[in-house]
Amino acid sequence: MEKPSIQAPSSVVMIRPHHFSVNTETGDNVFQASLPASNNIAKQAYDEATRSAEILRQHGVLVHVFEGDDNRTPDCVFPNNWFSTHAGGHVAIYPMMAPNRRLERRTDVIELLKQKYRVQDIIDYSGLEQDNLFLEGTGAMVIDHADRVAYAVESDRTSPILLERFCTHFNYEPMAFAATDAQGVAVYHTNVLMCIGTDYALIGASMITDENRRKEIVERLGQPGRDVIELSHDQIEAFAGNAIELQGRNGRILALSQTAFDALMEDQKTIIEKSAELVPLPIPTIEMAGGSVRCTIAGIHLARR
Repeated sequence: MEKPSIQAPSSVVMIRPHHFSVNTETGDNVFQASLPASNNIAKQAYDEATRSAEILRQHGVLVHVFEGDDNRTPDCVFPNNWFSTHAGGHVAIYPMMAPNRRLERRTDVIELLKQKYRVQDIIDYSGLEQDNLFLEGTGAMVIDHADRVAYAVESDRTSPILLERFCTHFNYEPMAFAATDAQGVAVYHTNVLMCIGTDYALIGASMITDENRRKEIVERLGQPGRDVIELSHDQIEAFAGNAIELQGRNGRILALSQTAFDALMEDQKTIIEKSAELVPLPIPTIEMAGGSVRCTIAGIHLARR
């Protein structure tokens, strides 16, 4: 087996939703869809999350599943927005823009991290919500743990003040940029636009509005010897950028949705498969809420006790 990568955590947190629905307080997310009139939507999302956790476990990923049984948190299946973990024992807790998303923060997840992993400090930024400052975790930032860079799309959910503060506290270089979709609408979260693996990166580079900044970011992503795979607008809309590299039992895997997998071209898959096994997860119901596999997984970059 290859040497473990700092970019690919071997354990994760997932939340299994009991009251899944599309969040009416997050209207800036153009990836959201109108849910069909069905009494089975919540159960379908619950079953999809259960199956996703099972598939990851089959590949050797340690999955800590928590139950999302608060009916006030329709987006609880997306835990990557409210906390992140970092090598050296560091944890961040984030301020969220939508009031009902703030209810997703939970002490039992943090307690598990402290019990099972080596946590040295916790920096809680959530109190800055009262100042209308938001930084929605690894949705707002896509972090290159190897090159120590935090890439961030400029949006209402990413305060430049907080981005700078986070990067100072956690020793990352901030790289902020503006990006829009094919209709000219500003991208709300960075992790729908790009994914960074150990030996490759996926990015909807054409969505970055400033040509010089676009070139700079693509070059920076490729500096450590990575293959940079450019995604089309259609592939971004199919969540091909919303993936996460994990460390499995037999090597690295790229967890992505079945929708995203189907959208990738064969030559793109070939590049990824040189470094990681593609593991598609069927989550079509969950994707209606405007997030995909990356959003459902909070990677644990902490040493185990």
